[in-house]
Amino acid sequence: MISRERIFEIVDGYDLKKVKIGVVASHSALDVCDGAVEEGFRTVGIGQEGRDKTYSKYFKCQRDANGKVIRGIIDECWTLKKFKEMMEPKYQQKLVNENILFVPNRSFTSYVDLKEIEDNFAVPMVGSRALLRSEERGEDRDYYWLLEKAGLPFPKKIKDPMDINGLVIVKLHHKVKKLERGFFTAASSQEFREKSRSLIFHNVITEEDLARARIEEYVIGPVFNLDFFYSPLENKMERIELIGVDWRFETSLDGHVRLPAPQQMTLMGAQATPEYTVCGHNSATMRESLLEGAFDLAEKYVKATQEHYPPGIIGPFCLQTCVDKDLKFHIYDVAPRVGGGTNVHMSVGHPYGNTTWRTNMSTGRRLAVEIRRAIETNQVKKIVT
Repeated sequence: MISRERIFEIVDGYDLKKVKIGVVASHSALDVCDGAVEEGFRTVGIGQEGRDKTYSKYFKCQRDANGKVIRGIIDECWTLKKFKEMMEPKYQQKLVNENILFVPNRSFTSYVDLKEIEDNFAVPMVGSRALLRSEERGEDRDYYWLLEKAGLPFPKKIKDPMDINGLVIVKLHHKVKKLERGFFTAASSQEFREKSRSLIFHNVITEEDLARARIEEYVIGPVFNLDFFYSPLENKMERIELIGVDWRFETSLDGHVRLPAPQQMTLMGAQATPEYTVCGHNSATMRESLLEGAFDLAEKYVKATQEHYPPGIIGPFCLQTCVDKDLKFHIYDVAPRVGGGTNVHMSVGHPYGNTTWRTNMSTGRRLAVEIRRAIETNQVKKIVT
């Protein structure tokens, strides 16, 4: 792991009056850049050929002669042949020369080798570099390990498919769409065998990935992705903030649930088993009596990260939860960085973030506010790794 001292040396060479916010141009980049522009920063997106127009063309930033934003949010889009090229020394040096504080998102850790990010990405990163690996299921100290250390609730793991005696979800990668999910559900060992064979036949999953899959109890209840923010700078108010809540649209699952049950029963072959590819998000709120429990989850998670992954979580993180019939939370996934659904409250903010800050406050803007506060109080080193 590249040392924080090395990152601090790089920050010491920055002109903090000219800081720009950088991000891989994918995932939650629009939210990050929208918030950055709101707080007066210029933005840089690292794009990839063939999928860059959203950032290089359609949301390109236009400013007047005084630098005031007239339209858009992406000041510069550096389009590379592949995202991973940003690890080349010349591009890293360009990021440093432009005084860029880099915001990690899931696309960054998906398209760029994680070991390279940990050891060789010599650019100040706003957030916890050490925690990024915890998102990888199957690692020795993944987020399940961390949740267990924190005493947080998560679905029970089923070690052997033969032990399935109730509804489970099987978590593994998609065979063709490598970064997507090959998830499926089963309520018995027989259904597990039948569905897995069908999915292998239809090139959705592989035998190898199936052998490494995580099988866990399926929690029946609504999904709430809790978009939190932890501020190491705050010394007067609470350091943990709930910025917003979102939930997902998934293909082809959402198409299945829109069909009447008799019609679902007629589906055959590749159509029979839904896929769980996330394609969008929507905003939500929770009943107020649940909010304290949500904050309790965040408190325990933050404490565990500080103990096991120092310096712990910095800035945005997302606890992805289900709420069961007894109104108990179950954490089924954790994002130790900007969550994938925060675009739902960019620009307009979210009721919780807005209520806390008395203005439109999205995750992206809250991140930019933290960077602004760090610069103004000479505490940038507290928010970078």
